[in-house]
Amino acid sequence: TPRGFEYYGDVSFLKAGLVYSDAITTVSPTYARELRNPDFGMGLDGVIRERGNRVLGILNGIDTACWNPASDPHIIPFACTRLAPRAANRHNLDVEFDLDPGAHERPLFGVVSRLSQQKGLDLLLDVLPELLALGANLLLLGTGEDALERAFLCAAAANPGRVGVRLEHDEALAHRLYAGCDAILVPSRFEPCGLTQLYAQRYGALPLVARTGGLADTVIDANAAALSLGVATGFQFEPGSVDALAAALARACRLHGDRKTWQVMQQNAMRQDFGWARSARRYRELYADLIRKRRQNGA
Repeated sequence: TPRGFEYYGDVSFLKAGLVYSDAITTVSPTYARELRNPDFGMGLDGVIRERGNRVLGILNGIDTACWNPASDPHIIPFACTRLAPRAANRHNLDVEFDLDPGAHERPLFGVVSRLSQQKGLDLLLDVLPELLALGANLLLLGTGEDALERAFLCAAAANPGRVGVRLEHDEALAHRLYAGCDAILVPSRFEPCGLTQLYAQRYGALPLVARTGGLADTVIDANAAALSLGVATGFQFEPGSVDALAAALARACRLHGDRKTWQVMQQNAMRQDFGWARSARRYRELYADLIRKRRQNGA
């Protein structure tokens, strides 16, 4: 029946799992709330709403041993208390991508992503002329939809020395991008959690992200209040909006000129704890609570 696992005249095992589970977890608190909305629930938002507080968001984590700028074999090591070597990583990127002389003085934005509409990279193409007009350069690493791959290759050909594109999967290069770029772009239309912004912060590359899912939960926007308190770690903008993305890029470029503030933000970002210990503890507590309740109910 519709109260069980019937789904538009058929049977949905996913719906059955949602209906009969003792608890439902997803990978960020904001995404757990977004799933109650028809735009995100994909036809199951009513089920999610009915389960109420049985739906929980627990953030993903990252492998902090693998993603550690102080001991990363792919880069020149650095730490939040010793940021100077980051400049050498930046120089190496400029050379590797054959950016124009003097590129080190320009804001450098990076993208490490699957190339898809979901990731919002079509929006980045729309604002690329504005980004270049702001004086920034762009490096992109990833593979995905043919149309987006072709479009970014065309952008690189049209802007030699300013836009660099590598259509491949190269984890070592990803590490170098996080270590050398000033900011990492994640303009996703939706993002249950996302790891890119976590890696970026670990390496002092300030994430510029859409305000959705785990991106909203893990990046502290550089608004006036956060800047005055000295807690900002990146930039957020309204998802799916070209104008909002352009405005966020302009904010980031302006702030990049304030080296002291930018460095404080880098250190804030690098001090964030995105390891698995806290998330694993929450899962353990949840499972223990479910077992306790079952035992109390005689199950």
